[in-house]
Amino acid sequence: MASPFENPALRYGIALVNVAILVGIAFVFLDGTMRWLVLGIAVLDLLVVPRVLKMSAEQNAA
Repeated sequence: MASPFENPALRYGIALVNVAILVGIAFVFLDGTMRWLVLGIAVLDLLVVPRVLKMSAEQNAA
């Protein structure tokens, strides 16, 4: 049975939702260095989450 994580749109969609939440928190509640730290985490989240989900789908298929 195919994993839903094989679809790139779903993988990147999940990452974008996470990033939107982090960016919202950063601009509404934080300032200064902490805001930049959370925005950096959001960028890492955008880059890492789709790859981890892709590896999960590949491992599930095997």
